[in-house]
Amino acid sequence: MSHPSRPGAHLVEASVTIERPVGDVYGFYHDLENLPRFLGDVTAIERVDPATFRWTIVGPLGVRVRSMIRLTEERTNELIRYETTGPPGLRARWTVRFAAAADPARTEVHEVLEMPLGRLGHAALVLIGKPPAAEVAANLRRLKQLLETGEVTETAHAIRGKFGEPR
Repeated sequence: MSHPSRPGAHLVEASVTIERPVGDVYGFYHDLENLPRFLGDVTAIERVDPATFRWTIVGPLGVRVRSMIRLTEERTNELIRYETTGPPGLRARWTVRFAAAADPARTEVHEVLEMPLGRLGHAALVLIGKPPAAEVAANLRRLKQLLETGEVTETAHAIRGKFGEPR
């Protein structure tokens, strides 16, 4: 199933190679309740039903925001798509692809974030100190650290104190 981007959408992409087999990486990520373990601003995820989750995010100045996320597509060991709920033009969408590398003990992970409001939405996030490209890349680096070493030391673009630095 193709998932074309919306006209005017602004896309942010990042990739990482993880020293784990694709089944391990996909399985970990597929359990969306694992995401707070490496996403920099997500502090909690609660499953509402099999495909819907309530996220708690800490934004600038410590403001807590709750958001509903819906799993929209999944292909075992290949792809996970999810998006925020709400009006279609205001949804953020994530596509995460998983592929075995040349060495089957390694996995290529490629993430695309499609932001609402196009370049305006992107500029607004940058202005409030949440540059999307840097955040997506930092989140994937933390996923790599967690799956390869069992701990996260990458603190860039994460709420203060979440991954070990002093609060």
